[in-house]
Amino acid sequence: MRLAFQSLGVVFGDLGTSPLYVFYNTFPHGVEDAEDVIGALSLIIYSLTLIPLLKYVFVVLRANDNGQGGTFALYSLLCRHARVSTIPNQHRTDEKLTTYSRHTYDESSLAATVKRWLESHAYKKNALLILVLIGTCMAIGDGILTPVISVLSASGGIKVNHPKMSNDVVVLVAVVILIGLFSLQHCGTDKVGWLFAPIVLLWFLSIGAIGALNIWKYDSSVLKAFYPIYIYRYFRQRKRDSWISLGGILLSITGTEALFADLCHFPVLAVQISFTLIVFPCLLLAYAGQAAYIIHHNGHVSDAFYRSIPDGVYWPMFIVATAAAIVASQATISATFSIVKQAHALGCFPRVKVVHTSKNFLGQIYIPDINWVLMILCIAVTVGFKNQSQIGNAYGTAVVIVMVVTTFLMIPIMLLVWQSHWILVSIFTALSLSVELPYLSAVLFKIDQGGWVPLVIAAACLVVMYVWHYCTVKRYELEVHSRVSMAWMLGLGPSLGLVRVPGMGFVYTELASGVPHIFSHFITNLPAIHSVVVFICIKYLPVYTVPLEERFLVKRIGPESFHMFRCVTRYGYKDLHKKDDDFEKMLFDSLCLFVRLESMMEGYSDSDERSLQATQVTDKSVASTARENGNCHHLVVPAQSPCRENSMVGSSWQTSNTGSDELEFLNRCKEAGVVHILGNTIVRARRNSGIVNKIAVDYIYAFLGRVCRENSVIFNVPHESLLNVGQMFYI
Repeated sequence: MRLAFQSLGVVFGDLGTSPLYVFYNTFPHGVEDAEDVIGALSLIIYSLTLIPLLKYVFVVLRANDNGQGGTFALYSLLCRHARVSTIPNQHRTDEKLTTYSRHTYDESSLAATVKRWLESHAYKKNALLILVLIGTCMAIGDGILTPVISVLSASGGIKVNHPKMSNDVVVLVAVVILIGLFSLQHCGTDKVGWLFAPIVLLWFLSIGAIGALNIWKYDSSVLKAFYPIYIYRYFRQRKRDSWISLGGILLSITGTEALFADLCHFPVLAVQISFTLIVFPCLLLAYAGQAAYIIHHNGHVSDAFYRSIPDGVYWPMFIVATAAAIVASQATISATFSIVKQAHALGCFPRVKVVHTSKNFLGQIYIPDINWVLMILCIAVTVGFKNQSQIGNAYGTAVVIVMVVTTFLMIPIMLLVWQSHWILVSIFTALSLSVELPYLSAVLFKIDQGGWVPLVIAAACLVVMYVWHYCTVKRYELEVHSRVSMAWMLGLGPSLGLVRVPGMGFVYTELASGVPHIFSHFITNLPAIHSVVVFICIKYLPVYTVPLEERFLVKRIGPESFHMFRCVTRYGYKDLHKKDDDFEKMLFDSLCLFVRLESMMEGYSDSDERSLQATQVTDKSVASTARENGNCHHLVVPAQSPCRENSMVGSSWQTSNTGSDELEFLNRCKEAGVVHILGNTIVRARRNSGIVNKIAVDYIYAFLGRVCRENSVIFNVPHESLLNVGQMFYI
């Protein structure tokens, strides 16, 4: 119950502020017949029942990724249960993570058939990715439009008691609130989280009580809207107008997708309790009360919410409404930050600065660049439109497209992850689309009345994300194609044909196997290389987090005399590169532990790195790994297991015959200095490429590469120990 109370402030702010503007956007030209209000109320009641209550609260919330919700959580589940990721860097060692949960299928089952169908062609994987990106881009548009319509609608209460006040004053107040809201984002939601829940609880209880009072005071006959027959009458009487008005009624279920996206802080049961016991009944009372008021005051549709409030509590309710609008905006802004972070982890968004704002919650982050872009766009939409009706049209378009995308993603989730019967999947899909497709068709009628805004925003985001992902995939494929063979490396001998100078070289690469082209390019142009070389691969997996003790996957490259290692550093889409993490120290400790455990093994043989058999080890355990074709060991080493001090046993810079000798050798190299070698890759389109490819690669991707953050900044590499190696790829 405590978590259910707290969830009110984070999850339901957006859904709870919808009564501020639903009826106005449904009847922008006023009400002519009381039966129309009853029909609209009936549509609102059954929309709330079918979409937020039945679809999301009791079905979609169960499709979470270890408590993480949203479009990317669904995609990560699919990537784990089928090979649908477009970046081919998956490996069986990743499946041994404790957070990498997946199922096995009977080859004759429906799930296995669906899995094979999804994996059969590349275009199906690309189509799935584009579907996810469309939903993601629309969710970002939702993060822009929610603060606008919520704050502007709440600020409109000033004009109710002062009818002669200019609309520009309302817009100015909304802009000031928006600037203040975005200026405080760097503080993080954790510091004000406990304040949110009481505000939203007070909001729901207040609108529920006022709604009940209005039903008793004006017209209790509005309760007949619970009979669905009035939906049929509504469409029969208004015909085309009733269909277009669905765009306004759709706003009653906005915030439903945010309910799923903000799931990460609360268990499903807590969200289900708070919605069924507080949110759902209070919303029904609020809408029914407004309908009762509008029937007797059909000229007050534009500001029915504020006019239906009793005079004695008007200003307190105005303050609570403004605070609730700010809470609703905060939830969607935070969700946008999480979406951008997840998109970056998927390789679909340029590198941006991510600040962790909470010590208690992994998902509470702040992205300064995105924050100020959101603020500028919010202010531009507020000042540019000024009309709540047009903003409502834009808002509805973004929301319904995200809902449709979620429905389509739930089909493979139910078949692959849940292994549901196809009849249940068909029922779920039919019920969801029977509500969402009419709403989608209705908002399409309003494209020219503000509905184009989220489409333009989504199109711009989609171009950025898809171009970045396309070039990332092509660059990775070229890295794989141009990597150096192990035969070439072994032929160089222990000195690699160069002078081995004291120190350690950390070579960053995207490859989880093989020697990258950047290394051969480096040693071709310079006459020396460090005594110890570690190839570091930063790899994101389709899991929400990788436990710290499983983060580093260390193995040896070539014979022991080469002193070359590979460390695959694995992250989930929620994990962050935090400044307070001493990445260099954790990496060195993992390397020392690997050497110590390796020396305890029996039957170790020098070889290349083709075998990737992973074994979980602890600080005191002896790793016993399977060996295939005489290949080397591949160990998961705890990140925080410090390297124990070892007594010096005769060692030199070039030789170390025992584990303790090599540990001493590594310590001497570390004391001599660590150099971080990063590839500065420039990507260009081939001369015979088409015009679209040239624009995407030479202009869009090049521009994004110039304005995004450098890899060295993301990895917190000290500037004085950084070495960039340039290379150019043509795609």
